[in-house]
Amino acid sequence: MTDAFTIFQLDTARAREIESSVNEPHRHDYEELLLGIEGQLEHFIDFKSTIIDAPYISFITKGKVHRAKPLIYQEKCKIWIIRFLSEFIPETTFQLYSLYHDNANFCMQPGIHFDRLVTLCEIMHTEMQQPAPDYAVIRQLLSTVFTMIASERRKQNPEEEENMSAQSETFINFLKILEENFRRNKGVEFYAEKLFMSARNLNNISHQFLQQSVSEIIETRKLIEAKNLLSSTQKNISEIGFELGYNDKAYFTNVFKKRTGQTPSEFRKEVKKAVS
Repeated sequence: MTDAFTIFQLDTARAREIESSVNEPHRHDYEELLLGIEGQLEHFIDFKSTIIDAPYISFITKGKVHRAKPLIYQEKCKIWIIRFLSEFIPETTFQLYSLYHDNANFCMQPGIHFDRLVTLCEIMHTEMQQPAPDYAVIRQLLSTVFTMIASERRKQNPEEEENMSAQSETFINFLKILEENFRRNKGVEFYAEKLFMSARNLNNISHQFLQQSVSEIIETRKLIEAKNLLSSTQKNISEIGFELGYNDKAYFTNVFKKRTGQTPSEFRKEVKKAVS
């Protein structure tokens, strides 16, 4: 996926095509949100298969193996599909990973709360049809969509937070501390001390949720922010690196290229080309 954000609607005709095609479990390099308005969804994720009725929400994090198969029910199927890169809403990404870990699907009640989400999708879609879409508006609307979904989940499943495991709570607290400190040159021990635990235990919890070490998660968060700054500001490479705790431009460039296959300058040129 090269675009930072895309939104489209899947209808009954397209659902029929997918039903008759080969659809193997796969993973992708972007985040994906499905809002099912009509029909059903057969979703294989977290190593189990579930069929859910509309209205529903399904969020698939980047890299997670899954298979989403839209099903026609009562001759109808309609789904808003939103795809976006992690750096599009960088301050929210890891919180979404923790919220939807082992809990990708959420059935909503029909009515005003779901209708408001559909309206926000329609507004985002309309904005994306403009000659020069305002991505700041899109970001705000997308963040609002996730906030409203989280609010509705808490209302329908108040026991979800009450029954949150100690490890889940620790990981969410780690992500909050990370969001406040990832720009600083701090390592695993810093975060472990903040959480009153050993670095080993924190690494074990991180592997359970994201299959990454704490150091990898820190670097991933820095990388997401670096991409965000490269694509949305005019700051030079040294400024961006320094802002993220890299005091040496060459080191920042090497880390960025090792993780993405491109230098920061190459990434910025590609983004500008895609936008133009």
